Amino acid sequence: MSGPLLSIRDLSIRYASKTVVNGVSFDIHPGEVLGVIGESGSGKSLSALATLGLLPDSPQITGELRYRGLDLRQLDIKGWRSIRGREIAMVFQDPMTSLNPLMTLGAQIIEAMPDNNRRNCEQNSHKALQLLQEVGLPEPARQLTRFPFELSGGQQQRVMIAMALACDPQLLIADEPTTALDVTTQAQVLALLRDIQKRRGMAMLFISHDLDVVLAMADRVAVMRHGDLLEQGAARAILHNPQHDYTRALTNAHKRRMPAGRAKSNVQDLPLPAVRLSGVNVEFGKGRQRKQVLHDINLHLAAGTTLGIAGESGSGKSTLAKAIMGLVTPSSGSIEVCRINPASPPDRQAFARTCQYIFQDTAGSLNPRHSILQALLEAVQIQQRGTAKPMDDLVAFCAQLLASVGLDAHLLQCYPHQLSGGQRQRVVIARALAMEPKVLVCDEPVSALDATVRNQILDLIMGIKKERNLTLIFIGHDIAVMQDIADQLVVMRHGRIVEQGDAHTLFNAPRSPFTLELLQASHLSRDSSMSSRGQADCV
Repeated sequence: MSGPLLSIRDLSIRYASKTVVNGVSFDIHPGEVLGVIGESGSGKSLSALATLGLLPDSPQITGELRYRGLDLRQLDIKGWRSIRGREIAMVFQDPMTSLNPLMTLGAQIIEAMPDNNRRNCEQNSHKALQLLQEVGLPEPARQLTRFPFELSGGQQQRVMIAMALACDPQLLIADEPTTALDVTTQAQVLALLRDIQKRRGMAMLFISHDLDVVLAMADRVAVMRHGDLLEQGAARAILHNPQHDYTRALTNAHKRRMPAGRAKSNVQDLPLPAVRLSGVNVEFGKGRQRKQVLHDINLHLAAGTTLGIAGESGSGKSTLAKAIMGLVTPSSGSIEVCRINPASPPDRQAFARTCQYIFQDTAGSLNPRHSILQALLEAVQIQQRGTAKPMDDLVAFCAQLLASVGLDAHLLQCYPHQLSGGQRQRVVIARALAMEPKVLVCDEPVSALDATVRNQILDLIMGIKKERNLTLIFIGHDIAVMQDIADQLVVMRHGRIVEQGDAHTLFNAPRSPFTLELLQASHLSRDSSMSSRGQADCV
């Protein structure tokens, strides 16, 4: 066809008195990749959901949405079924809430296929196996019978990609598809998506807060903020000649990446370890299904220092964090956090005031039936138990917590589903800080944030760490982010520590080939955004 595959004209989305998308217009042609970038809450995901008729809470919609000339706003339920999955598929941002916890991975992929009847059972199972192979899951035949909770966040996201490709759609909407992936897996998945897109001639709407990723993937880029489409054009033109002030700020932020020269803690002044792990092993399962996921972990972290834990998805870094929090009981070995055993039931209340956890899955860590105010009040009232402060003072303190992480006080009355992924993540950070902990365990705390907000949150966390002399354990797949925040660095693979030591030394002279591979992958993901779009035409 000569015209656009998807055409959006003057799309506006309004909830009550608030306009969340304001007059957005863009086209996507067959075989083209349009990247949409913007900070959390900019309206980029809502614009994508509108093309599939999946907007929550029945907002007021104006404008045109056309697919191959078909008016999508006029479709009934039967019409949407012929479009969703078969013509337009979507990889959602949060895979854990999108996957059915009661179904195996194979059953969920087969369910997404158009011919999932009993007669084609063997054929569909074979195709499901091929899709899992394509998205790079290890032991794909074994994965078919596993359940979502048995996979890491990155592996869950790759299953979502396999499900989206099950019907061979003409347009794939990818909403932050690599958010939870480590840098090496991220590069593999991006290369996979780009290869599939080229090989199948498939169009793609690629949404991300990471400008590096968008520039590496997209032919054209659209920039959104506060519901407005600020500018769009060829990727190379957006990078080298941005027209809008906000776009220029984005390009500056992604070049800046992280502020240099952060002050390091004086470890010699604080000789006692705040966190001590000795010979820690963790096993899951029973009998023949028993599997060891952590192998002989030894760590000593001095008070007031920052430990970075890096590794691929499934390397065991989140399991290690949960063991430190007492959420996973070691099969052998010992753990002490500020001289408290986190797994000891009598010490749990004291431990909660000592150590707090910023979860990777923000949607799963917030009660969907509690407002943001209720979520924060719960932590504030536990911390201030025994005092008799008026409720107005407690609410004002909660508003201050939101302000400290860059959120407005009016969000106190909202519920988690009404917030973007980045906003939810900042609420989780605020809730952790409400307990005034001595140790803060951060499990991918900035993975869902755009570049500008990511830098702000990292500055915020490090500023609070310095002010309160916090001990910080920072887990992430982007090893480059840790370069300027970590005093000590641990690199994990297959449940083992392959290298650990002074962060500066490891970054400049890594001893392990795997550490070198992670560093090279991190630099490659940055460089690819600068070079892969070199053939794009400027506009």
